[in-house]
Amino acid sequence: MSDPAVPPTPPVPLAALLARQDLGLRQIAGPVDEDTVIHWAHTSEMSDPYPYLLGGELLLTAGVHIPEAAGSGTYFDDYISRIVEAGGTALGFGVAPVHDTVPRALIAACDTYGLPLIEVPPRTTFSGVARAVWQLMAEARHTELRRVTEAQQSLAAAASRPDPVRAVLRRLAQRVGGRAVLYGAEGAEMASFGREQGEAVTRRLATLAAVVHPRSLRGAGRDTVRLRRVGANNPHAPAPAPAEPPEPPEPSPRTSTPTSATDTINGTHLTAYTLTTSPGFVLGVATPHRTPGDHTITSVAAVLLSLLTGEQQSGTGATRTSALVRLLLGASPEEAAPLLGHGDRWQVVHARPTKDAPDPLSAATLGAALGSALVDAHGDTVRVLVPADHEITAQPGWTCGVSAPAAPHAWASADTQAARALARARATRTALVRHGTRTALAELIPADDATAHARALLAPLADSPALAETLRTWLSLHGSWDRTAVALAVHRNTVRQRIGRCAVLLEADLDDPDVRMELWFALRER
Repeated sequence: MSDPAVPPTPPVPLAALLARQDLGLRQIAGPVDEDTVIHWAHTSEMSDPYPYLLGGELLLTAGVHIPEAAGSGTYFDDYISRIVEAGGTALGFGVAPVHDTVPRALIAACDTYGLPLIEVPPRTTFSGVARAVWQLMAEARHTELRRVTEAQQSLAAAASRPDPVRAVLRRLAQRVGGRAVLYGAEGAEMASFGREQGEAVTRRLATLAAVVHPRSLRGAGRDTVRLRRVGANNPHAPAPAPAEPPEPPEPSPRTSTPTSATDTINGTHLTAYTLTTSPGFVLGVATPHRTPGDHTITSVAAVLLSLLTGEQQSGTGATRTSALVRLLLGASPEEAAPLLGHGDRWQVVHARPTKDAPDPLSAATLGAALGSALVDAHGDTVRVLVPADHEITAQPGWTCGVSAPAAPHAWASADTQAARALARARATRTALVRHGTRTALAELIPADDATAHARALLAPLADSPALAETLRTWLSLHGSWDRTAVALAVHRNTVRQRIGRCAVLLEADLDDPDVRMELWFALRER
């Protein structure tokens, strides 16, 4: 059976199973190799177990199927050859109750066909052996998961350093115990870290990277490779002998280029990935072994490098930096905004997480969900500048306030709108509130007259911004003490005191709806 399917758990070294003193297993025939591994244990008393094997098994039998005259014929040779053909890793033979000893002819056949033969003592049950296999697998799986988790955290930390691309490459090489190389346009080596693997490995890895790099395929040369999609074949199966195929063909519009490929040379495993968000870059990795854990770690590094190099390739990071520098050096928002793209109208979003305080990672995740990298996490509020043509929807775990679309010269006003929308969202326990743009009655009054009237009406509050803001919030929430206290993050008694003070200064009856309406319009103009 070729390409046997293997379970998603790490294989168990046969030596580890033999080392279990509680089982008392003993190898009595076949090659002794520390690299021999088993993927599962299976019990069968069939004279031909071939149809029932997937490959990689420790096959357990008590010899019930063995005829009395088996020792004088070819029975054992046929039996063992079928196990080997099916991909079985080892044979466990139980002593008693059928056989007092392991048949000598069986021992000879295992030596002949190179199949490890394990003697299972009478006190050890086959179910006990199978349970030990799964216990060892669980331990190996736990160890592998912990290793992968630690590697992911380490790679993420490296990506936040000042020189993130090189930091990620260096950490990847350390974690897989090999060499990591980043190739750029036309297959040029941009950066590399890790142990040198020799000229042959270096050349073969560069060629492998060229194959998955459509723009540099022409320069791949005649040093060709055997291509396999990552994970397509059994990683434990031996690789075929190197071939000498012709030079790789030129890519055509009808020919798809693989995004990843693997190869093996001189016992070193090679992998090449096209970085998805930046097709001009390829990640190449050379390791002394190939395990699912190494594959996962390398995949995480490839994703991080795709994000990092993608930003460099597209120039968005550079243009955002240019916009920031221009603002710091005195340019107006109108001058800096074109560098950000997406037109001249933007929305401001203020957001707070419903539970813990925001951190840089959660803020960046929110920005990605809203479709913008322009994120500012300050205190307990995250602000995001989003293009006006992006649809903004409620985000799980966040309370959001959204401004009206605004041109760069009005971004400060939009920021205030978003802050007020967020306060209303929190007070009404609504996931998302948008700033209202309807001012039908207000439009009937000339702007200058409305502003002058508002200034005169609210003059007693001019020196007390806290009172004016409390009054505005209280009116917007229909006079609710509790919701106003939540929106302003103060005690409800403080709200009562401030509203009472406003009534005294304004010499107005705040219970009168006409007075409330007039004050509301004045506060809007203010």
